[in-house]
Amino acid sequence: MPVIVQTAVLLVISNVFMTFAWYAHLKDLNHKPWFIAAIVSWGIAFFEYMVQVPANRIGHTQMSLAQLKIMQEAITLIVFIPFALLYMKQPIKLDYLWAGLCICGAVYFMFRGHAPAVPAVPAVPAG
Repeated sequence: MPVIVQTAVLLVISNVFMTFAWYAHLKDLNHKPWFIAAIVSWGIAFFEYMVQVPANRIGHTQMSLAQLKIMQEAITLIVFIPFALLYMKQPIKLDYLWAGLCICGAVYFMFRGHAPAVPAVPAVPAG
């Protein structure tokens, strides 16, 4: 599986955990003290980091730090919109489309002309 695909899949999984850690307490724990919500969120975030750290290590073998960051931001929006609509029951807004287009533009500019590097295969000396 290509590095960029491995990285993207792991970042999607990571972002699902992250999104729940950051926002689900607003729906599920809003009646609890903030520190209870923080402890629960930290517990969820542990699983996010268990996937996010390997994702970034794998991705960094062929992508720049900036490319990893913009990829993560695009994936965050891809994960956040269904979360907001389906889990948090937020109304859809046209602004989601405009924000998505801006992020697509950022992805384009970050990756244009900078395809992920393919590790060099050492040349075999002529005999």
